[in-house]
Amino acid sequence: MKEKSTFEDNMNELGRIVSELEKGDIPLEKAVQLYAEGVKLAASCRKQLDKAQIKITEDGGDISSEK
Repeated sequence: MKEKSTFEDNMNELGRIVSELEKGDIPLEKAVQLYAEGVKLAASCRKQLDKAQIKITEDGGDISSEK
């Protein structure tokens, strides 16, 4: 996993990992490695989403306040 990956890059990689795990024809050791990588990617995506939410909140981007 790259340090400065975009949200979209992380989601695409996570999707690839999920697809590979769903096939079920990989050795257990490889599956565990992919799962661990997927957990890290999911955490990174969550962190990026949290930062975006904070930025929107700080910028007063609450759509319900617009008329």
